[in-house]
Amino acid sequence: MHSPSRKDFVSLTFTGSGNYNSKQWRRQSCWRKWKQLSRLQRNLILFTVALMLVCGIATYPAVTEHFRGLTVVVKEDEGHVLKPVIPEVLPEPPSAKPKRAPHKRGPHGPQNRLQKKGTGSDIQVEENPIQDAKKADKEEGEKPLVKRGALIEADQATEGGTAKEAENKVDVPAVEQKDHSHEPEFDRLEAVRDAFRHAWKGYKEFAWGQDELRPISKSYGEWFGLGLTLIDALDTMWILNLREEFEEAKTWVSTELSFNKNVDVNLFESTIRILGGLLSTYHLTGDTLFLDKAKDIGTRLMPAFNTPSKIPYSDVNIGKGTAHPPRWTSDSTVAEVTSIQLEFRELSRLTQDTRYRAAVDEVMQKVHKLEGKQDGLVPMFINTNSGQFTHLGVFTLGARADSYYEYLLKQWIQGGQKETELLDDYLQALEGVKKNLLKKSSPNSLTFVGELSHGQFSPKMDHLVCFLPGTLALGAHHGLPADHMELAKQLMETCYQMYAQMETGLSPEIVHFNMHEGSIRDVDVKLADRHNLLRPETVESLFYLYRFTKDRKYRDWGWEILQNFNKYTKVSTGGYTSINNVRDPEYPSPRDKMESFFLGETLKYFYLLFSDDPELLSLDKYVFNTEAHPLPIWPSAE
Repeated sequence: MHSPSRKDFVSLTFTGSGNYNSKQWRRQSCWRKWKQLSRLQRNLILFTVALMLVCGIATYPAVTEHFRGLTVVVKEDEGHVLKPVIPEVLPEPPSAKPKRAPHKRGPHGPQNRLQKKGTGSDIQVEENPIQDAKKADKEEGEKPLVKRGALIEADQATEGGTAKEAENKVDVPAVEQKDHSHEPEFDRLEAVRDAFRHAWKGYKEFAWGQDELRPISKSYGEWFGLGLTLIDALDTMWILNLREEFEEAKTWVSTELSFNKNVDVNLFESTIRILGGLLSTYHLTGDTLFLDKAKDIGTRLMPAFNTPSKIPYSDVNIGKGTAHPPRWTSDSTVAEVTSIQLEFRELSRLTQDTRYRAAVDEVMQKVHKLEGKQDGLVPMFINTNSGQFTHLGVFTLGARADSYYEYLLKQWIQGGQKETELLDDYLQALEGVKKNLLKKSSPNSLTFVGELSHGQFSPKMDHLVCFLPGTLALGAHHGLPADHMELAKQLMETCYQMYAQMETGLSPEIVHFNMHEGSIRDVDVKLADRHNLLRPETVESLFYLYRFTKDRKYRDWGWEILQNFNKYTKVSTGGYTSINNVRDPEYPSPRDKMESFFLGETLKYFYLLFSDDPELLSLDKYVFNTEAHPLPIWPSAE
């Protein structure tokens, strides 16, 4: 007989969540339980899961938008702290009607301006961007100005007296306190002065006496080591009546500026910025300090002309008195060698030393006779040994050729309209532009200036070409055909649209126009061309067009552009920066560089555009060099 407690089997229990058989058993168990559910129960569970998934997807953008509005602020020993980005926007003057915030010549600056290959454009499609813009103007005028923009903080960097003197002196009067309740111009003038003070604050604090401010990294960049920004801004400060800032800059010029340095400088850039800036400041103030400095730098630049062809080298060592072409070529650009004449001619007139003018006049005479032109249009390069054009068959009004055309007209004006050879070359070139480079876009028939390469037309237009409306208008003012003014107005509209059709309201460096029927947008912008360098050309032309026509729309366009510079390029700690992407208003990607021409040209032309005084640098008495430095038109007796 067996005991009642005896068992006929052995019971084993497996433990441990990592056991393979245990996992398999659980999977089988879950599946068994799922199969045991009724069809209704299974459907309800699946519906609930699907609903939760849809809700999760719907709420995801709100979460990402929350984090997109934060910027990472990195501090030593504190890790990463998320803080909200608060846009810093220049308030519109109370007296101004709220307006919509829409969406150098020659090789200006050391950037490489050769076109880079892009991947096309991702411009958003609109049925009619110009009409849409006008409609938005009307709608937005009925509501408060939307102050969008990207505050640029320092941690967002992505790139690294005699009688003659009294005669010459032009004392720019202070802005009179008038009743401007019916117009915003007075406030706009103050806005320009505020912008200059902000830019000067950054330069004074972080880059004093250096060439260029890097406002985001709160540092500076050197090019020649000659205080380019300070010298470029001298006459701007005088014109804007910023006497305190002018006096401190003058003190630096008097005590610190020396050209006795073992340094290579670019002949063109040094001439238009330094020599031009010093000559202009001398004429405005009558202070011989600036004339003495101009004679010094002018003399030190003369070795550039010691070439076999008398076509100057691009680079000069102002300490050693030697000159040479770039390391990679014996060519100079045509714009460089033909856009130094206004300054050297004026230096000869003031000093009675004819060698300065003789050197630059010989260049113009040689270029006048050269073969290789097409209907008055010139190639971009000229060899300093042979004196002949190179890279034949390529014609543009953009970088490397642009200011050749500008200086043809302006030398003729400067000399009292006596040098008919210069005028003939200018008129012939304009006919060449009309014949070979002038086209209209689709769908809105914007008139633009393209490029020609070995007979093939390209609808590519540099922002630099926007000097042309102002130059055309200036010629018409001095008696050239009236159709020049009509063309100037058409091109001015195009240059404005290069700003208005961008999301930041700022123009890219280069655009390509659509010419095919059925195109949706007039303008395409390649990825490599979306940067804005704070260039002056469009503002310059707006100044000329307003001065000659008194059409208020040119002022309004300029005001829009100034506001957008403040929204997207103003750095909170002082200064303004060029940006990489005019298509991205959320993050335009600052480049951490303020070119000297922003103070020397862009802000100066803004001020002149908004000024109601036609005698403030009258265009019957002054001609501006290509860096916006005014030089006197010579008396007819000379």
